[in-house]
Amino acid sequence: MSRSGTHTPHPGHGVHSVTVEELAKRIFNGTYGEGDSLVMPELMKELDVSQTVLREVVRVLTTKGLLDTSQQRGTFVRPREEWNLLDSDVLHWKLAAGVSSDFFADVLELRRSIEPAAAALAAERRTDHDLAELDAALRTMAASDNDPARLVRADASFHTAMLIASNNRFYAQMHRVIVPVLVQRDQEVLSTGGEFVDPHAVHAAVVEAVRNRDVDGAYMSMLELLDVSARAHP
Repeated sequence: MSRSGTHTPHPGHGVHSVTVEELAKRIFNGTYGEGDSLVMPELMKELDVSQTVLREVVRVLTTKGLLDTSQQRGTFVRPREEWNLLDSDVLHWKLAAGVSSDFFADVLELRRSIEPAAAALAAERRTDHDLAELDAALRTMAASDNDPARLVRADASFHTAMLIASNNRFYAQMHRVIVPVLVQRDQEVLSTGGEFVDPHAVHAAVVEAVRNRDVDGAYMSMLELLDVSARAHP
């Protein structure tokens, strides 16, 4: 099953990367639905790419869980539950296509299982550099004068720094998943006329516990931060 469409390469971008973005966009916006087979000769013509380029694009999207191939079906779109949302590109495409409130709820559950534990580890393992990064995020938050855009950036910097301060290589990588969703949620709050509750105090409480190497305090303070955020932006 195929769908028609147009494709205009962006100046300065390689054909390969632009084609990956275009095909991913079509998958996420439903142009190609779950289970749809892609007719490769038609796609080559629509996207104005060679067979070699299209094969490489399919390979990339296959590794990210969006596509699969078989002798019987050719290249087809995999079910949504098999898409690799932990891949930063896939997450970017998902957010760009729009997400529902239950998506943010799922990510909040993920954050509640990761960020308090990361804060507790940070209280054990933080370095002077880690504290400096956390303090810098707090200073930006305090100096934002309730400028929403600056608050969003400071919040993203804080949560990135806290995950890195855990000095656990897996928790540190989770900022690639958590922070883009956090930014998207905050931007959607702004776009709908929502307001931000002053976040400085609850963030500062986490940093203070980390500074004092208070493992339990860091865990509970981060949990409280997430609960405050959830109540403010349901």
